[in-house]
Amino acid sequence: IYGDGQYVRDWLYVEDHCRAIDLVINQGEVGETYLVGGLNKDISNLEIAQKLIKLLNKDQSFIELVPDRKGHDRRYAVDWSNTKEKLGWQPKYNLDTYLQQTVSWYQKNTWWWEPLKTKAEALYKETKQI
Repeated sequence: IYGDGQYVRDWLYVEDHCRAIDLVINQGEVGETYLVGGLNKDISNLEIAQKLIKLLNKDQSFIELVPDRKGHDRRYAVDWSNTKEKLGWQPKYNLDTYLQQTVSWYQKNTWWWEPLKTKAEALYKETKQI
């Protein structure tokens, strides 16, 4: 995890994102801006990592803090209140629920991601030799 781990990102479950896109396409007003976000309170990357570690039954030693990259933004999040007010949209899932669902999906679908991981690792190894 970069730096002190206190960086904040806005997390949103994929099904909630798809529901928001569908709603904007079908009920949004042309020319209006609709932002889509998932959280009502900031949660740090370190907190996310700790939640994942717990879901995977691992210990804290799996978390490694690494030097921060230059120009790294401390917070990426949007104010999606306009989308909620004008279209009535809000996330259906809470963070803990969708983290569990996501972890479970990846555990059950290794057939999908393992070949992609192998290919990415080979590309990375190849570029490191150049």
